Amino acid sequence: QVQLVQSGGGLVQPGGSLRLSCAVSGSILSINVMAWYRQAPGKQRELVAAIISAGSTNYANSVKGRFTISRDNAKNTVYLQMNSLKPEDTAVYYCNANILLPGGSYYRDDYWGQGTQVTVSS
Repeated sequence: QVQLVQSGGGLVQPGGSLRLSCAVSGSILSINVMAWYRQAPGKQRELVAAIISAGSTNYANSVKGRFTISRDNAKNTVYLQMNSLKPEDTAVYYCNANILLPGGSYYRDDYWGQGTQVTVSS
C-alpha cells in the first residue's frame, strides 16, 4: 500500500520560515512529478510548486523567490522550504505524487499526503 506521509508545518510569525517534508512509502517502481498544493479556508486547492524527477521545478507566482521545492529520489521524499512567510500563505498544505506501481502501465496522480496546517500570524 502506497502512503504519502507529511511532516513539518505549524505556526510561524510573518517573515519566518518553515520546512515541509513528504515521504512516499510502499511498493512503487517510479515517481515522476512530486508537488505541493495548498487550500485556504473557502478557497480551492491550488498548486504551490512541482518538481520532476530530473529536477526541473515550477512555482506559483505568489511564492516565487520565497519557496523552494526539492526532492531526494533515493528517499522518495519531497521538501518545501518556505521563507519570508506571509499571512496569505496560511493554508493546509498537501503533497502529491505521480506514481508508477509494479505491473502498472501509467503514472497515477491521485496519491496525496494527509495535509499539514501552516499558519502565519503574529
